[in-house]
Amino acid sequence: MTLSSTDGAPGLEARTGPVTPGRPLRRPGWHPATVAAVSPETPNARRLVLDVPSWPGNDPGQHLDLRLTAEDGYQATRSYSIASSGDGTRVTLAVDRVEDGEVSPFLVDAVEVSDALEVHGPLGGWFVWRPGADPASRPVQLIAGGSGVVPLLPMVAAHADAEDPTPFRLLYAVRTPEDVFFRAELDAALRTADRAPFDLDVVYSRRAPEGSTAPVGRLTRDRLAAAVLPPDADAQVYVCGSTPFVEQVLRWLGELGHDTTGVRAERFGGS
Repeated sequence: MTLSSTDGAPGLEARTGPVTPGRPLRRPGWHPATVAAVSPETPNARRLVLDVPSWPGNDPGQHLDLRLTAEDGYQATRSYSIASSGDGTRVTLAVDRVEDGEVSPFLVDAVEVSDALEVHGPLGGWFVWRPGADPASRPVQLIAGGSGVVPLLPMVAAHADAEDPTPFRLLYAVRTPEDVFFRAELDAALRTADRAPFDLDVVYSRRAPEGSTAPVGRLTRDRLAAAVLPPDADAQVYVCGSTPFVEQVLRWLGELGHDTTGVRAERFGGS
């Protein structure tokens, strides 16, 4: 295993806030991991399934730190959202390549099945949603830009698997249909929407699927207003994406009358 020593930006930022009440969080720690499977996720991203025998499980929305060690002993550690949840010992990641990054190009282009890695987690208790955790059954509004959908997918999947009656909506902004992460999993959640209410709105900034009548272009305040639950719905809102995307969405939500003090936002940079 070789690893460039080029500096890269942190993988995830702004993970601060109170811990979600409910079941105590699983205790984090360092765990040896083996790459069990790899597959393309988008033209620029790869899905990695890790076998972590000592993994204690994780809640939907949590993250981990992944550490690579080069042959000369040099180490690099980056944070990645976890695309899976539950009590199993298989952990799924979806890594988007950042061309100037130090770790993501290696994970997307070079890592192979049976490679050994180290992970530290599970981490985070604020950007989390669990079925039945909110006794008030507030509706949930998810907003993602690009790979920002990664920590939101396990929330959608857990909601569907539990047939939770909480209304769920996801607004997902991507460039093209090929850039959609977890298309099969999102389609599966739509198929169970009669038992676990789920609505999906995808905004394509460059090219929409063939036959689509939706306008193509960047997310705007008007399109955001049309796609998200209204302020009087008192939804629990989760936003994840690049820092500029998240900051713009938060500004628009505030202008539209939403109380942004309770929005759970997660920003990411290059890695």
